[in-house]
Amino acid sequence: MITHENFATEPWRLRETALDLGVLAQSESVFAQSNGHLGWRGNLDEGEPHGLPGSYLNSVYASHPLPYAEAGYGYPESGQTAVNVTDGKVIRLLVDDHPFDLRYGELLSHERVLDFRTGVLSRSAEWTTPSGRTVRLTSHRLVSLAQRAVAAISYSVETVGGPATIAVQSELVANEQLPTASGDPRMAAVIDRPLLPEEHYAHDTRLRLVHCTATSGQRVAVAADHIVNGPAGTAWAAESEPDVARLTVTATLEPGQRLELVKFVAYGWSAERSLPAVRDQVEGGLAGARTTGWQGLLDAQRACLDEFWSSADVEVEGDEEVQQAVRFALFHLYQASARGERRPIPAKGLTGTGYDGHAFWDTESFVLPVLTHTAPYTVASALAWRHSTLPGALERARQLGLEGAAFPWRTINGAECSAYWPAGTVAFHVNADIAAAVERYVFSTGDREFYGGPGLDLLVHTARLWRSLGHFDADGVFHIDGVTGPDEYSAIARDNLYTNAMARRNLLAAADAVSRHPDRAPDLGVSAEEIADWRNTAARTAIPYNERLQVHEQSDGFTDQEPWDFDATSEDQYPLLLHFPYFQLYRKQVVKQADLILAMFTCPDEFTAEEKARNFAYYEPLTVRDSSLSACCQAVLAAETGHLRLAWAYTREAALMDLDDLEHNTRDGLHMASLAGTWIALVQGLGGLRRFRADPAGLPGEQPSGTPRAEEQEWPPVRFAPRLPSSLTRLAFNVRVRQRLIRLDISRSTARYTLLSGEPLTVAHHGARVALAQDTPADLPVPPAPDSPEPRQPKGRAPGT
Repeated sequence: MITHENFATEPWRLRETALDLGVLAQSESVFAQSNGHLGWRGNLDEGEPHGLPGSYLNSVYASHPLPYAEAGYGYPESGQTAVNVTDGKVIRLLVDDHPFDLRYGELLSHERVLDFRTGVLSRSAEWTTPSGRTVRLTSHRLVSLAQRAVAAISYSVETVGGPATIAVQSELVANEQLPTASGDPRMAAVIDRPLLPEEHYAHDTRLRLVHCTATSGQRVAVAADHIVNGPAGTAWAAESEPDVARLTVTATLEPGQRLELVKFVAYGWSAERSLPAVRDQVEGGLAGARTTGWQGLLDAQRACLDEFWSSADVEVEGDEEVQQAVRFALFHLYQASARGERRPIPAKGLTGTGYDGHAFWDTESFVLPVLTHTAPYTVASALAWRHSTLPGALERARQLGLEGAAFPWRTINGAECSAYWPAGTVAFHVNADIAAAVERYVFSTGDREFYGGPGLDLLVHTARLWRSLGHFDADGVFHIDGVTGPDEYSAIARDNLYTNAMARRNLLAAADAVSRHPDRAPDLGVSAEEIADWRNTAARTAIPYNERLQVHEQSDGFTDQEPWDFDATSEDQYPLLLHFPYFQLYRKQVVKQADLILAMFTCPDEFTAEEKARNFAYYEPLTVRDSSLSACCQAVLAAETGHLRLAWAYTREAALMDLDDLEHNTRDGLHMASLAGTWIALVQGLGGLRRFRADPAGLPGEQPSGTPRAEEQEWPPVRFAPRLPSSLTRLAFNVRVRQRLIRLDISRSTARYTLLSGEPLTVAHHGARVALAQDTPADLPVPPAPDSPEPRQPKGRAPGT
């Protein structure tokens, strides 16, 4: 997309200078707007043509049976698919009875701009009807970050060169026709007519539709109101039927005259509240929007984004595309989470129905690290959603014959939705990913209330799973058998290293947390013996290592498997999952996405620098990156091991995943984890930000017995190791960590650390202690990268090829 001739590269906005229907679906995704509760795809105002119409409410879904060739105990019984709810953004235009449709007449100009600082999608177009009448239209659209239920559109039309009769039809439309499903498993199931009508209403300028989802029993209400400005004689009428409510405004315009419409839309849903209650909910939201007014909504939107950018912005000098891409990424991550309020952050956010709208472990492992350091209040909300699903996770563990909680691999409401159990049910690492997100959030924010409440619950119940899932062998080594790690081309493995290393971290974090909150131990049934057992299990957990090759194994025996024949695999056979059976992938040395590489990133104190370099060199030639999650992880380890050119190539791949549509599925929505990966590659890769396990919660005065305060430890727990590739001249960013805001400004030779807010803090710069205090920047030299041969990638899979 960004390299498409119609798209401009600009630092603070995404601008499309002409319309190409061949990339319409992709543009709908990149121009999408949301606030974590409500999402609108960037569809054209008039609704057609479209690639994928989309209006979404977080956690509104249709349920459907999961088919199995053979039944099996413990298989999930039903799936969940996010549904396209009532579309409130449709505004149709007729000029002298000719419908404004870009496939007819002559489109003289067309431009769309998504501004990352204002949060507004603007559109301008000039069009001549088949009969020769020309009109000019402009529209501005927002999904409010300040008023959770509200979206709004300002729309105006004028004639050029002569009078015309204009009709503007503002609609609420339910059960829009969707494109048919393809064979790509990453796409969503298509649910025909998911909404059952319950009420429709139209009077004066007000519209309302109320529906109930056909299978999940969720009630959805949408209401709209309008402000109309036009010349004398402007008239309007409202009408409704079960699936459509419409306000039609008509006027005869002379040249220079305008017909202007402001449309306020409010959304609400509930699985429990009555029809009158949900109806009143959206009417209340609509009243608030009318009172605020269009300009008030614009001002509030800008204020929200000004606050976000003040601590989240990343400056990149030397690559204009990545500068635009990282702001695009941060903007969409903020949109996906800002008003989620105890709802999940799906893998596609609210930009499309790819992956059926499910949330995966991607959220905790990729999205939440970024938000923890930029907008931490959104992380508390996302983890509160996980905590709300804890009862279901406890029940799922019992069903599987395990203790503790077993969180789902993919879900909307907390129930497992994967019908393929080798990739779903046994991907138990999601437990540890959640625990790590809790630990990271508490460490960075010092949120004592969360730590001693929902956080402690999550840490304890996730830890208990590992003790019942694994076992000790005759030598006293703890093994975890039959699991699937992040690499989905390996399944049912013994001692997946990422899973084991993260389980160790989970067990120790739970032990530390209960030791800090002994008053809650009785409520959770945690004894001193159980805490000791967690610590002992962590200390004895197997970490597979091949002594002959001097590398860690992704899982026990992985390095003894037959290597994949990359020379016999053509470029058009990627992704491999669409061209080869899984049983062939599972028994070969081929890696879909970073797995062991991710372990070295998330558990840095488990490996020496030499081990990281050898491991990276071994696994690079095996990793095909058939997942959008991989490039950013490889960027981080490439930077850490000194391969800065390669790190930058992977950074660009992560950054341009959706803007360049690298995986050819941006049409279904944006890849939230890869968007997050842009920041990860820049800040944690080139900036070298790491957090080590010392002082795990970062709460002075509450350490478990025998744990020294961070200031008393040999090395600070927060470390940086900045280096720039030759293609960059400067990288600057802010991070929130340990209740401080730190700015790091990196050039080729120097890194400047500035403490912008908070108490003095000691961090590490390439292993050297740096004491930071406000108003006292610290300038330190950037050492050269170690010199070693750059590892190769599988044939045809080098980044940038």
